[in-house]
Amino acid sequence: MMIDPKSFDDLAKRFTEALPPSFRQFQTDMEKNVHAALQATFAKLELVTREEFEVQQGVLARTRAKLEELEKQVAELEAKAGGGSKRRKTADKPAEPESDG
Repeated sequence: MMIDPKSFDDLAKRFTEALPPSFRQFQTDMEKNVHAALQATFAKLELVTREEFEVQQGVLARTRAKLEELEKQVAELEAKAGGGSKRRKTADKPAEPESDG
């Protein structure tokens, strides 16, 4: 998981700037603490970057296209072999997404 560190810095800076002036002396320490806390929290969420998401989305689209092509070929071969009606039609309904939990 890679999250842009600049985002953490910006968010930590916003938190510390919201503090009253009497707390400005602790700003550096607060920025570090908030930054560390945010990183730990986001790490637990197992987030992915937009780039990683888009790559996986492309892989999924290509896989679906290939699956449809192969299903068509299987149907044609079954029709040629005369066994088209004996096979259970699983291609007609979309696959159910797996749930983790």
